[in-house]
Amino acid sequence: MSRKSALSLARSHFESGDFLATLSRRVALATESQRPDASPLLHRYLSEEIEQSLVKIGFVCEIMENPVAGMPPFLIGERIESQDRPTVLLYGHGDVIDGMASNWTNERTPWEVRVEGERWYGRGIADNKAQHSINLAALAAVFAERGELGFNAKIIFEMGEEVGSPGLNAMCESLRERLRADLLIASDGPRQRALSPTIFLGSRGALHFRLHVTNPAGARHSGNWGGVLANPATVLANALASLVDGQGRIRINGLLPPPIPPHVRERVAYLEVGADEGDPPLSSHWGEPGLTPAERVFAWNTLEVLAMNAGNIANPVSAIPRAAEAVCQLRFVVGTDWLRAKELITAHLAREGFDNIEVTIEASGAATRLDPNDPWVAFAERSIEASTGKNVTLLPNLGGTIPNECFANTLDLATIWIPHSYPGCRQHAPDEHVLAPVMREALQLMTGVFWDLGEPDVPARR
Repeated sequence: MSRKSALSLARSHFESGDFLATLSRRVALATESQRPDASPLLHRYLSEEIEQSLVKIGFVCEIMENPVAGMPPFLIGERIESQDRPTVLLYGHGDVIDGMASNWTNERTPWEVRVEGERWYGRGIADNKAQHSINLAALAAVFAERGELGFNAKIIFEMGEEVGSPGLNAMCESLRERLRADLLIASDGPRQRALSPTIFLGSRGALHFRLHVTNPAGARHSGNWGGVLANPATVLANALASLVDGQGRIRINGLLPPPIPPHVRERVAYLEVGADEGDPPLSSHWGEPGLTPAERVFAWNTLEVLAMNAGNIANPVSAIPRAAEAVCQLRFVVGTDWLRAKELITAHLAREGFDNIEVTIEASGAATRLDPNDPWVAFAERSIEASTGKNVTLLPNLGGTIPNECFANTLDLATIWIPHSYPGCRQHAPDEHVLAPVMREALQLMTGVFWDLGEPDVPARR
């Protein structure tokens, strides 16, 4: 019974084709949570794939309906071995974004894993089916070698992450005692680079808001009324330019973050962004001046215009449009005054002369960031380095947004995210894929992490 033997079992699971077979079966289930008719498949994924895998290693599982009516279900599982051992909460999601089947290339399809060299294609394979499949397989390797896990494990698994995780925080709130643990270990999102094992400790928050401006007179002939009636599209374009300038710099002072803390700057300042093969070239002179690209992605705020509309672009007519609107997104780090976003945006627009624009907040989620000096961070770094022989890239937070607030704040856990994808995986797009070398390494390092959780020298319990 040894760590080395457990890693060997995990490696054999991958190289034998068993892992590919499991992943192919899971990708074949079109678990698109946005579809109103997806409920049977969402339940089936939990019962046939997740619950059956967990029961084999001694978990007691329960599939629970969402506290939000009509939303996808959850699975709660527990394996308690000893009150004297640490307790780890695991998380994953089995739902995927729209398959976009007609847009995949080279005769690929979203619901069949296609292996092309080192790339494995399929919808949801990066987000999140390969990632949670790796973690479940790593647990099974430790259990097979040790005869037990060596620690207590709990899991909350959802099927609605791609529709905003409805009910997840309410579930954590109502099951606070049942889900009590010392830390969260979960996998989602990309590594910082494909060949760099990565840990991130939280995520930037995200806030979506809509701007709407209307011409009270309705659409009017541009020859008869141009120059004397305000054009909603022109007003909106200039309002957007007052929020974020032509170099991508936020101009609303109240929605800028506090100065980057020294311990965060130290971790991210010299990381490379966009250095993997296939990554897009970075735009020169874009974003907050005086920051490195990594500081802009991982330690600062960004404001993006996601969509805008006025008139009919496919069939324009010579008329001042009746209305114009845009949907924007603020990605923000810890310390941003995001709860006052509507007030701050409205006041800014009024100061700039745009007091007739309606501001609506449509969705939001808080930013989180575990202290990089937390002892669980050092534990995870040591374990991964022992399994891979590589230095670990530590990100104080992910540049994107994941449902970490309920774990960090509601459950008050140390949160350790270990991603198994890479930046070029095309998640949420046609031709989504994962890299076989990354998955092989991830299965090894996760087996090592779970093995080490059963050893005596773990951090003190919270």
